[in-house]
Amino acid sequence: EWLESEGIYVNETELIPRDPYLTKRNQAAEIKSYKTKPDFDKLKQYVEMDRKVLRFYAVWNDRSQMFGEQREFIIHYYLVNDTMEVREVHKANDGRDPFPMLITRHKIPKDRYDIKGTFPHVFLELTETEVTNYYKPSDLMIGKTVNIYGRNFLLYDCDMFTKTFYTKNFGVNNFQSINIQDPPNEYAKMEIPPYNGFGSLEDSLQNCLRLQPERPKKDYVKLMENDHRVLRYEAILDSPCEDDKLRKFIISYRLGDDTITIHEPPQRNTGIIGGRFLERTRVSKPNSTPEHPQFYGPSDLHIGATIEVFRQRFIICSADLFVLKYAEEHPEQFTPAVIESLRQHLGNEIGRSDARLTTNIRVQRRPGDFIRLYAEVRNKLKHMRITNHEEIRQMFLRYDKDRQGFISRENINDIFRQINLPLDNDLTDAMIAECTTNEQGKISLYDFLRFFDN
Repeated sequence: EWLESEGIYVNETELIPRDPYLTKRNQAAEIKSYKTKPDFDKLKQYVEMDRKVLRFYAVWNDRSQMFGEQREFIIHYYLVNDTMEVREVHKANDGRDPFPMLITRHKIPKDRYDIKGTFPHVFLELTETEVTNYYKPSDLMIGKTVNIYGRNFLLYDCDMFTKTFYTKNFGVNNFQSINIQDPPNEYAKMEIPPYNGFGSLEDSLQNCLRLQPERPKKDYVKLMENDHRVLRYEAILDSPCEDDKLRKFIISYRLGDDTITIHEPPQRNTGIIGGRFLERTRVSKPNSTPEHPQFYGPSDLHIGATIEVFRQRFIICSADLFVLKYAEEHPEQFTPAVIESLRQHLGNEIGRSDARLTTNIRVQRRPGDFIRLYAEVRNKLKHMRITNHEEIRQMFLRYDKDRQGFISRENINDIFRQINLPLDNDLTDAMIAECTTNEQGKISLYDFLRFFDN
């Protein structure tokens, strides 16, 4: 009233402001009911999901980058607290340090950078307040690609517990694994260039197989068994020229390495200087190809045969006695027609001391020739480094298979043939007569050793 008397007018009376704390307490007292937070019970999750882990096999393909590669990893998802870890899969000689972990165990967000731009990254770390979207089991499945901190991991397989978990909780039944193996590379096939005619075919082939060519390998077993064994033939040229028909050639075939040499002996008053006609080399047949050559062999050389040597045709008209002897001792290398032609041509030659010949001419030897033979055999054994009784015994036992201590006359011929010392029949008979034999005509090991000691 006084204020109004002074001309000051005031507002109407207002209520006292309410206290927010007392208001909240009064409301709670009136409702008298409480509700828990709608969060998952972490204790229940710990009890039910402890030590249960989902295991996925993943691959990270980084080959789009320079020096990138495809690497395999194992992703573990721990159901007890929804954490994940990424383990490396090491292989032998992969060139990497043996670190077991690529990403340690923690809750991995789907997008770590999906936050507000005003967040102070320099001072604070990300918490559940800023990041709320983390990976869950529903985000992991075979065939899906998950991005973990900028790396794309393709899930291509999982273990049996993981398959059971997804079948029970998500109703998934298709767990077909994905093939991550790259298709095999198709390398270019090495093609051998055609033979150009320079050098031998074996030497030219080594230049295509290695940067530093090696010497072609030889059959040393054949070379040792047939060392110094040469088949000699006499031949003439198959030429329309009358002067060439008078020329004679000696064709030598070496059994050790299948090479052929041709020599022309000089003849008086022919006007042709003789000498070496062909170096020692292997001669291929005219119808063979350079890629698959067919070389002349012992069965191709016989009386009346025509061979072509570098566009020169030769007709074989004769041979040495050793050719017939070798053909009869090795019939598997010759055809019956070749052996029969050699017998018809060389069967009656003087100096052949074989029972199958029609002539009765035999070489007469003096008693001193047998002593010289024994010395020659012992020297031959020393040349082959067969000097002690043990090595001779081993050579003897190769034919004494039943281990009775005796070998036959044919085995003696084989033994001397192996050491390149062919003997005539009279010499073999004289040697056998020096040794004491049993009633079957076989030689004992003791007498065989005594023969070399005398």
